[in-house]
Amino acid sequence: MSSAAEQEAVQETETTAVPESAREAVPRRPPAVWPGAPMPLGARFRVGPDGVAGTNFALWAGGAEAVELCLFDKDGSETRLVLTELTHEIWHGFVPGVRPGQRYGYRVHGRWDPWTGARWNAAKLLLDPYARAVDGSFTLPAEVYGHVRDWPHQQVADTVRDERDSAPYVPKGVVVQDDDDWAQDRRPKTPWADSVIYELHVRGFTKLHPEIPEELRGTYAGLAHPAAIGHLQRLGVTAVELLPVHQFAHEDHLLRRGLHNYWGYNSIGYFAPHAGYSASGTAGQQVGEFKRMVRALHDAGIEVILDVVYNHTAEASELGPMLSLRGIDNRGYYRLQSDARRYADYTGCGNTLHVVQPHVLRLITDSLRYWVTEMGVDGFRFDLAAALARSMHDVDMLSPFLAVIGQDPVLRRVKLIAEPWDVGNGGYQVGSFPPLWTEWNDRYRDAVRDFWRGALPDVRDLGYRLTGSSDLYAWGGRRPYASVNFVTAHDGFTMRDLVSYEQKHNEANGEGNRDGTSDNRAWNCGAEGESDDPSVNALRRRQLRNLLTTLLLSTGVPMLVAGDEMGRTQGGNNNAYCQDNEVSWLDWSLLGRPEWRALTELTSRVLTLRHRHPVLRRRAFFSGRAQAADGLRDLAWFTRQGAEMTEEDWYAPAATVGLYLSGRDIPGRDARGEQVTDDSFLAILHADHRPSDFRLPGPPWAQSYELVLDTSREDQAVAPGTVHRGGGLLTVPARSVLLLRVGE
Repeated sequence: MSSAAEQEAVQETETTAVPESAREAVPRRPPAVWPGAPMPLGARFRVGPDGVAGTNFALWAGGAEAVELCLFDKDGSETRLVLTELTHEIWHGFVPGVRPGQRYGYRVHGRWDPWTGARWNAAKLLLDPYARAVDGSFTLPAEVYGHVRDWPHQQVADTVRDERDSAPYVPKGVVVQDDDDWAQDRRPKTPWADSVIYELHVRGFTKLHPEIPEELRGTYAGLAHPAAIGHLQRLGVTAVELLPVHQFAHEDHLLRRGLHNYWGYNSIGYFAPHAGYSASGTAGQQVGEFKRMVRALHDAGIEVILDVVYNHTAEASELGPMLSLRGIDNRGYYRLQSDARRYADYTGCGNTLHVVQPHVLRLITDSLRYWVTEMGVDGFRFDLAAALARSMHDVDMLSPFLAVIGQDPVLRRVKLIAEPWDVGNGGYQVGSFPPLWTEWNDRYRDAVRDFWRGALPDVRDLGYRLTGSSDLYAWGGRRPYASVNFVTAHDGFTMRDLVSYEQKHNEANGEGNRDGTSDNRAWNCGAEGESDDPSVNALRRRQLRNLLTTLLLSTGVPMLVAGDEMGRTQGGNNNAYCQDNEVSWLDWSLLGRPEWRALTELTSRVLTLRHRHPVLRRRAFFSGRAQAADGLRDLAWFTRQGAEMTEEDWYAPAATVGLYLSGRDIPGRDARGEQVTDDSFLAILHADHRPSDFRLPGPPWAQSYELVLDTSREDQAVAPGTVHRGGGLLTVPARSVLLLRVGE
């Protein structure tokens, strides 16, 4: 059918499709469509010409031949309106009388020619990329695919257009009113050097909390509850990093197995808070609920960082569903191969957004600014950020995406965290992102895991990781807080599983245990999985104390994963992305057990030390040179014999290192211009299975040392006055971290 004929058929449908109850009455006329404006994109309720209230709709669809706006009543009946205005490839119109709460979508007309990347199919209702709320869920029956999903010849199935209507099976966008005033909100604005990040899942963190009302569990309102926020405050974290809260869809292969995408790294709506986490409703109420959550966290001094997935969408490969961008302009939104039927896949998820295209870059930056200015968030962690930094093919640190972020007056002021890799060639970019950016430092993760399991060939790498990774970040004005240090993340073993399992146990995912990494750098302490042996369990708890204490004392920005501080386990599943159940939900009953409550108290105690002592959260790299007249350096490393480490020592295997941090030589000044000074500390990390004598450095380093932390103890109540003489021998317990304050 030609484009003109299609439009004629559409107009005929508009005048005849009326509710069943009105068939005997005068047919209802469709609303008028006034020209409206091409800016801003999306659906914006406002007062139009002559003071008439309505909604302006604007959609970029560069290669389309026609665009229909589809409005849906509560009973599901559809009214189609042709958008006739086209300005700079943006189709737009103002519809009087359309108010907040109105559900809508688009049908976009154009050529079906998959061999050239053209995949328009007006039978499919498409979600507005700028929709601020989404009502309904994606169930992915065959009708939502632009091609005939079940075509007998699968090798060409994506080339056969499916003519069935998808509207009854897909969610709709919702018009939302912009009526919130953030004037009274007080962002914490925590400096990077003072930040402690706590990665959590909105649903999993709150789903089993006994003090949160049942109807609020698993929701934004649940995270805003005083019981949830109280735990964060008692720990001492300064920011929550929320696993994806953009509207996402579940993959077809999961739905077929009765599972769902739990983590949410399958975005389809970059402006809409995921409706499944709303306790108040999905007709726009989720927006207000999210904002109230942000305000509650801000009132508690806690920043909100979003884990965002702009590298790919839920539409997957050419065999995936047609939900939004694919049907709006496939060639305009996605990177295609030279064979334009196929997608360039740098993400492992089937497709990659074509960020070099101006309208795609605009979609991302508009989304980011929206979440900052209208939703109140304080920063972003970018999933597979290297994919966003690619120019035409290679990763390019001068790419349009990084250039735009770096000069944007809103975005350059918020926290920006890169996951600095993707799955394409040259995608591993740890240490390469420009100033303003911090990075997940997986080299920190690997070095600390290997040290505590006795697998480091020498201690050179460990030395860099504990002190801010200057080998990676000391360039271009970057600081130690460019390194986001972590031992665990959502992806992989929990910290308890890291010391309880050596092999992944992902059978529940239904993929034959093939999914998830096999390189876990884990040690099970002598038994695989849960154990009834008291000695094994005591050793595991000690290793947990060692890992947590090492993380929280290291220079850089520490990131904890929700539940690690109380011994959360996933039963050895290191890829629980599809486990929306007790496997992934935080088990708050662990706090009722003394051994896990003690681990939480240790975490809080070490974080309190970190907050009180600027020497533990430096804003500049150590120089390793003498800063004072007495010749003491700001950083010194010692062997068990109490001698400073030589170059030969760095290249030799070692289970014990001593790290002297001088509080007299901290660069920078405080807000009043005064020199920052602090106590000095000696940290001893001992990974051997036997106790060891350690000769404490004597004068001029210290006359005495006061024991502050000893991870060999389940109970951290160290007796007052536990003081050791400088130059004397200290017995370091097996597998432990000791922190000692330097005395005069």
